[in-house]
Amino acid sequence: MVGRGGSFRSGTSDVSDDSVSDADVPRTVTFFEGPPAPGDVPARLASPFDPGPPGPLARRSAEALQQRLHQERARWESLWRPGGGKMFGVLVVEAPGGRLGSLCAFSGMLEGAWNVEGFVPPLFDAAAREAFWPAGEAELAVLEQRHAQALHEASREPRMAARRECEARLADIAHLRAERSRELWRRMAHCYVIPNARGERLPLAALFAPQPPPGGAGDCAAPKLLAFAYRHHLKPLALAEFWWGASPLKGTRRSGAYYPACDSKCGKLLPYMLEGLAVEPAPPRPVAILEEPRVLHEDPWLLVIDKPHGLPCVPGRHSPARDSVLVRLQRRFPELSSSLFVHPLEPESSGLVLLARDSATQASLQRQFARREAEHRHVAWVDGLLGGEHGSVELALRGTSTGALEVLADGLHGKRAVTEWRVCGASDARTRVLLWPRTRHPLQLRIHTAHPLGLGAPLVGDVRFGREDTRLMLHAEGLGFTHPRTGVRLDFDSPAPF
Repeated sequence: MVGRGGSFRSGTSDVSDDSVSDADVPRTVTFFEGPPAPGDVPARLASPFDPGPPGPLARRSAEALQQRLHQERARWESLWRPGGGKMFGVLVVEAPGGRLGSLCAFSGMLEGAWNVEGFVPPLFDAAAREAFWPAGEAELAVLEQRHAQALHEASREPRMAARRECEARLADIAHLRAERSRELWRRMAHCYVIPNARGERLPLAALFAPQPPPGGAGDCAAPKLLAFAYRHHLKPLALAEFWWGASPLKGTRRSGAYYPACDSKCGKLLPYMLEGLAVEPAPPRPVAILEEPRVLHEDPWLLVIDKPHGLPCVPGRHSPARDSVLVRLQRRFPELSSSLFVHPLEPESSGLVLLARDSATQASLQRQFARREAEHRHVAWVDGLLGGEHGSVELALRGTSTGALEVLADGLHGKRAVTEWRVCGASDARTRVLLWPRTRHPLQLRIHTAHPLGLGAPLVGDVRFGREDTRLMLHAEGLGFTHPRTGVRLDFDSPAPF
């Protein structure tokens, strides 16, 4: 039986229970030294997605681990380097015989190691991984060297024709590297078999099908802890995850602060792993109430809209009723269709959007942009300081929005894409820039800012090519064109919300 006390005792020593031998309980369990206070043992496991504070036993376990990490700070030096912190987790468990203790885990690797004494092991089958991973990793290293060499050659080549040839070779290497990396991860995903409390097991890939699992799925602290507990017949009682070490380079996580399980990697994993346990229901997800798009100009031929961040311009081919600028506007203008957007914006960006009300008006407006008689000016923050004050990026792009950064920029098979830019400020290793896309391609501004042959500085908040932030710092602030029917020059401004 277990009760009060603030200290912990490791492993199988000093605990008397004739019904359980030392071999029945792994030494990774750290047992409470005394019984907990009445009411501290929860009747149901709290949802790992609950953003509230952990219960008393989970907090005691977490504070004990934090004290250990603090005392061994020199050993975990990399955690305190810029951006080096990571998530840790503790799981309070009931062992056979009724003893209560806790398990510890870290997300991913710690100091370059998957297995660290005192922490539960990774979830994957190490023997299966060893059969292919070293050779695959070596091949990726060779491709990385080839890519770096091609990038160096392309950056030093002054002649446009030769530069394009270098860019084509760079794109081919990047494409091969991306394919090999995806194949390696597909094979790696088969090494993860996910258990639940009922004793059932599913391959990791099955939980995310038909899409492949995201990179790092199964490597967070909570899945590691639950899998280890099930494997050793330990009943999960309470869970807590916290950040330890330096804050992320972009983000607000603080050392010692508690955070709920992530949705991107654990949103499909943990609900399955918890089947068969008594678990508190997950809190309802907050529903984002998006602003209404503002109509800045309306006439029989066209509309100018100020689009809020987070709202798509069009609903998507397979979800015609999905909330979007178009669906909302169709309540007032039922004749509108997705094909009449002159230059739609991405959902994560915001600002001025031009929408024709008939195909002839749309064609006339598009001709103005092609001849540079019309302009669409964006303002953005990019992650890094730029070497110049203004310039132009000319980097051909494939006509797709899927693939790695290097694959999307393709000097051999891509279409010409041009973005002009000018610096208008800088702060905290970030640069504020004005961007004028002179062509229109999927993700053009994202790729031209992030790619090494472009600005080499991804947009702040670009989770695909850069780092997460409060939002994508990209806003269409200026729009100017000549009205196709009246001949009047129209100019619109929308101040950036950042």
